[in-house]
Amino acid sequence: MNRDDAWKLLTQYNDDPFHLYHAQVMEGVMKYFAEKEGFGDEAEFWGIVGLLHDLDFGRFPEEHCVKQQEIMREHNVDERIIRATASHGWGNTGVEFEPEHRMEKILYATDELTGLIGAAALMRPSKSVQDMEVKSVKSKFKSPSFAAGCSREVIQKGADMLGWTLDQLFAETLEAMKHVDVVK
Repeated sequence: MNRDDAWKLLTQYNDDPFHLYHAQVMEGVMKYFAEKEGFGDEAEFWGIVGLLHDLDFGRFPEEHCVKQQEIMREHNVDERIIRATASHGWGNTGVEFEPEHRMEKILYATDELTGLIGAAALMRPSKSVQDMEVKSVKSKFKSPSFAAGCSREVIQKGADMLGWTLDQLFAETLEAMKHVDVVK
């Protein structure tokens, strides 16, 4: 599956501008991490995983990460993409398999965190992550009422899964987001 095919599939099941924006942010974050983690030859693949990770959320939020497996199989999507995108729902949806590959762990760890960082950016005068520092992310993370839909438990589990401290996950994800060029 190439990027154009992935985008067509995503937009077939999602039309909400926020979800499409989030998908593109995750695409860029995953490509960044592919390069950083020594998987540069798979950056496009990692990006497609990021782009499609919430494929079913727009139409089937109550079956998130479960329904998308069915949809992807109907469209003959590579099983590695299916498994990777579904694994980010481990512990929160009907998905029972834990992220295993480094890519799956990064997707799991960064998905919720990009939402929190994105919400924090909107509170800044610049409305951007470009001038944001880790201390701002830490402050918002510690405030449970801020971006309450972003699971702190999942973010912590993701950091643990990667063998990183929360500060390291915050710093790495913030840096990744600074390299993403998506227009709302």
